[in-house]
Amino acid sequence: MEDKHNKDLQKRPFEFSCQWKDAFENEEFLNAFANEILERYIPEKRWYAGKSSSLKYIEINDYFEMHSERNHYFGILIEVHFKESFFQNYFLPIAFMAGEELDTKTLISSASFNGVDGYLVDALHIEEFRRLLFENMMEQSGGYRAVQFHKSSKINAEPYETSKFLGAEQSNTSIVYNKKYILKIFRRIYISTNPDYEISRFLTEVADFPNTPKYAGSINLDVGEENDTITLGLMQDFIPNDGDAWKYFLEAIDQIFSAIQQKSVDLNQIDDVTLYKKIKRANLSQALLDWVGPQFFSQIEQLAKRTAEMHVALGSDSRDTAFVPASFNGDYEVWLKNRLIYQFQNRLNTIENNLHKLSGESLEMAQEFLSRKQEIRRRFLDFNWTKLKSERIRIHGDYHLGQVLVRDDDFYMLDFEGEPESTIRDRKVKQPPIKDVAGMLRSFHYAIYSVILNNPDKYGLEKQEAMDYGERLYKYITGVFLSDYINYVQQNNLNIGYIKEVEFLLKYTMLEKAVYELGYELNSRPRWAIIPLRGIISIINEA
Repeated sequence: MEDKHNKDLQKRPFEFSCQWKDAFENEEFLNAFANEILERYIPEKRWYAGKSSSLKYIEINDYFEMHSERNHYFGILIEVHFKESFFQNYFLPIAFMAGEELDTKTLISSASFNGVDGYLVDALHIEEFRRLLFENMMEQSGGYRAVQFHKSSKINAEPYETSKFLGAEQSNTSIVYNKKYILKIFRRIYISTNPDYEISRFLTEVADFPNTPKYAGSINLDVGEENDTITLGLMQDFIPNDGDAWKYFLEAIDQIFSAIQQKSVDLNQIDDVTLYKKIKRANLSQALLDWVGPQFFSQIEQLAKRTAEMHVALGSDSRDTAFVPASFNGDYEVWLKNRLIYQFQNRLNTIENNLHKLSGESLEMAQEFLSRKQEIRRRFLDFNWTKLKSERIRIHGDYHLGQVLVRDDDFYMLDFEGEPESTIRDRKVKQPPIKDVAGMLRSFHYAIYSVILNNPDKYGLEKQEAMDYGERLYKYITGVFLSDYINYVQQNNLNIGYIKEVEFLLKYTMLEKAVYELGYELNSRPRWAIIPLRGIISIINEA
C-alpha cells in the first residue's frame, strides 16, 4: 500500500488557483481534496477503522485554522461514509510545505497553490505545528474558532523543548513533549467529549488517584448549537515504564509452566477449587506456592488492590452528575438487555458462518454453544434490577492487562476510551464495577492460553494436559484477585452489593465479555476461539 501511495505522489500534482491559506473556502480544492486526495490517503493509514467496510464517499464537515509566522495549518473534521449505511468521523491536521525535503510517510499528496509547488502533509509530522499545540496548551489559549486548549491546574506552565512520536502509529497518534508529557491526538473522533479525557481529568483533578498517568491538558472543539464538544487531544504525564502488564504476566506464566517439568509438579497435589471463590493468599497451599513461586500471587494482590482503588476513586464524587454513583433501574435493564441480545445474535451468526474454520475441541465447544443458545440467551435476559442493591459508576470499560503499565512492580491504569465496538454514548453509561473485574479476569485466561498455544512443544506436556494445569492456575488467580478486590472496596464503602449479588454480576459480566471476545476470534484468528469458548462453557456450567 505504501508503494502505491509513493507512486501516486510522483504523479502530476493537483493544481489550484487559490492560495493555500484560502484553500478551504475554494470549491475546486474541497472537491478534489475530499473525492480524490483523501479517498486515496485515508484507507492506507493505520488509524483508519473502516478497512473491513466499503468506502462510499468522504465529506469535510468542518475545519479550524492555526498559524505561525511561517505557515498556515488547518484542523479538519472528516466524515467517512460507507456503503454499509454508516459513517465514521476523523480528525486530520494538515499543512502545505513548499520546496522542502520531507519523509514520504508524512505526505498526503503533491499539490500546487497559485503556482507554488509542494506537498500536503500531516501537520503532526511538522515540529513547528507540534510546538504550536504545546505552547497553546501551556497558555490555555482559545480563539482558533472554538478550539479550547486547557492546562491542568496540577502542573506549571513551561516552555517547549522537544517533541517526538511514541512508537508506531495506531488508532491514535502519541507525541512525547519535553521527555515528560505525552499528548494523544485522537484520530477517530466523536461528537462528544472522549471518555479518556473525562476520566483522566477526573482521576487527577478531583479524585487525586495516583496510579494513572496524571492529566496535564487537553484540546477540545466546541461544535453545534447544543454546545457539543469534540475531544481532539489529551495530554498526560509520561510514565517511564517496564512495559505493560500483558507482557509482564506472560513472562511470569511462562516461568510457571517451565517449572512443571523442572520441579516435577503433580497436578493432583494442587487442590482443585471452585471457580470465582475468594481465596486469601495466606491460605494457599505450600504445594501451589512451591510451583508458582512466592511473588506471583503478591503481584495478583497488588493489581487487585490498584483496581479496587481505581473504582473507589471513580465512585467518590457526590457533585458531578457524570460521576455520581447511580442505582440500578428499569432504563438500565432495558438498555443492557437490548445491547447484549443484539451482540449475542451477532455472535450466533458469526459461529454459524465460521464453523468450517474450527476443528477438534474448538468445533465441539462451538457446537455445544449453538445447542445451548437458548440457555445462554436466558442468562442475558435474567437481569432483574429490582433485586440489585449495589451501585453503578463510571468504569474503565475496556479493562485488561494491555491497559495497565508496569513500573517497579507496581501498576498504572491507562486508556479509558472504553469498549471499541460500543457507541460513545454507551461508553459513558454507568456500569457495575465488577464488569472491569470480569475484563481483567478474562485477560488472565487469555494470558494463560497464549502461553500454551504459542509454545506447544516447550513444556513437555500434551496440549490437554497443559490446559488442565492452566485452568487450575486460573482458578487460583481468580480467587486471590477477587478476595483482595472485594475486601478493599467494601472496606472503603464502595457499594458493589451483597455476596450473592457480586457472584451474579461477576458471572453475568464474565459471560458478556467471553461472548464479546468470541466474535473477534472467529473473525480474526479462529485457532484462538478455544479461549472464549472454554470461558463460556465453564461459566454456564458453574451455575
